[in-house]
Amino acid sequence: MSALADLSLRWKIPLRVMAAVLGTALAVTAALVTREYDEMRQNLEAHAKSLARVLANTLVSPVLHDDIWRAYEIIQSARDPAAIAPELQADVVMVTDAEFRVFVSDRPRDFPIGASPASRGGAYGHLRAALMAGKPTEQLVIEPADSTHYFVMSPLVADGVALGHVILGYSKVSFVPRFIGLVGRAAFVTLLVLLLIMPVSWYAARQTGAPLLALAGAMRHVPGDLEVARLAELPKSRDEIGQLGDAFRRMVGELRKKEELEDQMLVTERLAAVGRMTAGVAHEINNPLGGMLTAIKTYQRHGGGDPLANQTLSLLERGLSQIRHTVAALLVDTKPQDRPFEPADIDDLLILVESEAHARSVTVVTEARLERSLHLPATLLRQILLNLLLNAIAAADEGGKVRLGLTAAAGTLQLSVCNDGRHIPDEQMAYLFEPFSSGREKGYGLGLWVVYQIVQQLGGGLSVDSEPGCTTFRAEIPYVENEVSVEANAGFGVERNGRDQS
Repeated sequence: MSALADLSLRWKIPLRVMAAVLGTALAVTAALVTREYDEMRQNLEAHAKSLARVLANTLVSPVLHDDIWRAYEIIQSARDPAAIAPELQADVVMVTDAEFRVFVSDRPRDFPIGASPASRGGAYGHLRAALMAGKPTEQLVIEPADSTHYFVMSPLVADGVALGHVILGYSKVSFVPRFIGLVGRAAFVTLLVLLLIMPVSWYAARQTGAPLLALAGAMRHVPGDLEVARLAELPKSRDEIGQLGDAFRRMVGELRKKEELEDQMLVTERLAAVGRMTAGVAHEINNPLGGMLTAIKTYQRHGGGDPLANQTLSLLERGLSQIRHTVAALLVDTKPQDRPFEPADIDDLLILVESEAHARSVTVVTEARLERSLHLPATLLRQILLNLLLNAIAAADEGGKVRLGLTAAAGTLQLSVCNDGRHIPDEQMAYLFEPFSSGREKGYGLGLWVVYQIVQQLGGGLSVDSEPGCTTFRAEIPYVENEVSVEANAGFGVERNGRDQS
């Protein structure tokens, strides 16, 4: 029973339907066989009564004239040796007088003339008792329980007086061949019907169980893979199974919302951790920065006129100013004011990443350069390019190549940084541009997160394409022509086509 209970609905429903069909067929067959048997008995009984009445009417004259031979001829004519239906052939035919003594019999040795049939005992004793209990002129059908025969007794009546009885005895065993034939025909018809119905029933049962199997298959993906469960083909009917499918889809939707909320909470906690870390470090950074910038300005104002020293100090000043503005941008939500981005800033960035590229034997190639200044915050753009270049150099193969491209047209700055290193694995897709999600052993995963935050602040879009031999980070940042003061514009989304290599 336990094994049957654990059986899949794929088999349980069809098997139950087949069992119901088989049980119904057997019940109908049994009812038909029983009905046919009853009709056969009724026909036999009607035939026996009719034959007994005919013999009784015919035998009145021979009994009145004590003509035994004539009576014997009459009862012998009632027997047909070549009867088509053997069960309709009487096994015993006799005539008794009013005292229940044998007047004539088709079996004189068993029932001699003048003897009482009751002397044989058994069923014939019941016949005498039935005659004593009933009316002499009434036709009787007697079926003794302990006998293999049943009897029809029809009275011989002349002028209202019962002269005796005609007794016909029929064997119950004669029913067996016809009954077996009846059962065989019914079984054949039942089998034929089952052969036609069972495949249809099996198919219908499988179709009935298919929605439940689909629902069970979808439920196996909860909570591990809610996306697969959501996309599962579930029943959409208005019956109970369809309502169950609708409820399951709503449940999966709620679980997805819960997962998304948990992911958002996790990102919020990470950002809060970054904010706390940045706030703690900002004070320690800004103090020495202020001192170094003051020292540079003092030297530039009162120092010597060495051109190389002035160029170096100018580079240091721009770098230190970038650090100050970057820290300020991460600490506050306001859009910072800054100087325009100039082609010279690209030269500064190439100088800053030169040592890192040289250490890894990576060549940095500038494929397209700016020809004029752009009204975009230089500090933030420098931070974007610096992080992307360092990230690309770290990801490039030893002795590989990093390509930098910048074009400005129609109010949009398009920049791209490409490396020929290993492409980004698929499992990092869900954590793209999140803090502390570095795919390398070194680094904290903050570089691309900072890039993402700055690009969003500037109202731009960020996308990544990663294939074997080429991983490209692209940013599109809008700017306003003919404005000296630059502020970030919100409204651009972020397209994530690749992975973070930070």
